[in-house]
Amino acid sequence: MRRSLLLRLFVLSALVAVASIAATAWLAARTTSGAIQQEQGQALADDGNIYRGLLKYAATHPNWHDVATEVRGTASITGRRIALTLTDGTPVFDSATDGRPLPLRPSIVVDPLQVDSGLGQETTADRIDPDAVGPYALPDADRTRLGALAQRVLRCVQARSGVGTVVTSPGGHPRIEGADPFVLSSCNGSTLSLPTKTEQAALDQLSTLVSACLNRGPEPKPLAQVQVLLDFTWVQKGVVRDAESNQAVQSCLSAARREQLTPFVAPAASLYLTAPGGEAPAGFTLSPENKVRLFEVAGGILLLTLLVTVLAGVRLIRPLRALTGAAKRMEGGESGAQVKVRGRDEIARLGTAFNAMSASRERLEETRKAMVSDIAHELRTPLSNIRGWLEATQDGISRLDDELVDSLLEEAVHLQHIVDDLQDLALADAGALRLHPEPVDAAHLLAQVVAAQSPAGVALSVEAPDALEVTADPVRLRQAVGNLVSNAVRYTPAGGAVVVRGRRDGDDVVIEVADTGAGIDAADLPHVFDRFWRADKARTRGTGGSGLGLAIVKKLAEAHGGAVAAASAPGQGSTFTLRLPAGTAAG
Repeated sequence: MRRSLLLRLFVLSALVAVASIAATAWLAARTTSGAIQQEQGQALADDGNIYRGLLKYAATHPNWHDVATEVRGTASITGRRIALTLTDGTPVFDSATDGRPLPLRPSIVVDPLQVDSGLGQETTADRIDPDAVGPYALPDADRTRLGALAQRVLRCVQARSGVGTVVTSPGGHPRIEGADPFVLSSCNGSTLSLPTKTEQAALDQLSTLVSACLNRGPEPKPLAQVQVLLDFTWVQKGVVRDAESNQAVQSCLSAARREQLTPFVAPAASLYLTAPGGEAPAGFTLSPENKVRLFEVAGGILLLTLLVTVLAGVRLIRPLRALTGAAKRMEGGESGAQVKVRGRDEIARLGTAFNAMSASRERLEETRKAMVSDIAHELRTPLSNIRGWLEATQDGISRLDDELVDSLLEEAVHLQHIVDDLQDLALADAGALRLHPEPVDAAHLLAQVVAAQSPAGVALSVEAPDALEVTADPVRLRQAVGNLVSNAVRYTPAGGAVVVRGRRDGDDVVIEVADTGAGIDAADLPHVFDRFWRADKARTRGTGGSGLGLAIVKKLAEAHGGAVAAASAPGQGSTFTLRLPAGTAAG
């Protein structure tokens, strides 16, 4: 029981409940001070709300003429006195009507071009209120047009990726957030980042102000011709950007934005806030009745906590015990043990992950058994031949002449070929297959591979342009193409043809090996690159091969950052396509 999760959860909950009760008793004695602090916090929150409301008004109006209608109701609800004056002392608004003098110092200055974060207002690096859009505010026609465009782009993005939302700036320009950049670009989302005529005119004006700022002074720096973009970043043509120039441009950009927005926002004003009237609450006293009530509440909390803990613990332990049982069954030899999954919580996700792991382990075990069987089969035939002939020679039945030596050597070479293929696949699986990329004349390499083949009765030809260069490991590329060509020759009957083509396709080099053989059934086509898979299900030596050549081609293509594919139709031959990046190769 000492290691029981349910017991530990029960004890922990009991300790939490006891600590909560103790804290409740202590807090009861401090209720008065807590109430005062709460009122202070509420007053601070009210001040912040008032400041943010006035700041938004100032950012969207060129003056304070109608501010009274905005704050009179707020003053009545909060019970606070709200007064505004310009920085020179000119009165703007005062919710008090009794003529009381204002405090000596204002609570804060309301200026949308110099936002103060003292009352919790979020601000940007240049401290300009985002609601201050001025000349960047879009007319209704542009808002309607861009809104419709944003909805079309959003539907396209969500159809392809399932995510994305439309966010509209204070100026009315929508954009798509949360979407993959590639998906957004494919859905024509880049058009939403282009400024409208209204925004471009404002940006041109801002760029002129920034350039003028940079060229002021006795020694103007060559920083002119700054073009400000829609997100208020900038570009400079012909100028090397460094920390000093960036700081100068950023300083001028902030100043230029304030100069541009000044006619569109209300002037800075001093805000005076006074606390509402009334006395502090009397607080909570620990009288005998209150003590009894406190103990009753504390006992109820303790009982409810323990009950909820037991119920939650039982529900938590049940699936964990099922997982433990399934794990023990797997330990005992059951490779595909599964558990029932209910709900969508963490335990359910753990059960789903366990089931997936168990199923994957079962598939891997089946694959391992099949691979061991295939390797044993591939090695058994040449080893049996070598052993049989050697025993026949030892018993005097056969004579070790040149023809027998050649036959035994052929079987040994076949064994070595299988071992080499297995080693290449093992290196590729371990990520240790090293490549030595260099510029390679693909057309010349294809001609060499074809010249090395000597098919009997099969016409073998090359079609490739003279200048077809690819960066790759020449040895590994020759091995991949050779495997494809030898595979095509092997399954092409006498009188057939095999054509090796090379061409450029955009940034890729494509090598195709097409034959006029019997073709591959559609059901078998997805398995042609599997290890030990062969079209000849009888696995006769007549069709040759170990079933590893195409698997090696796939690994070599992936190691070069490329891919290989197969297309075929029964009775019409097959085409294997090797696609590699022309300029780079994995190291």
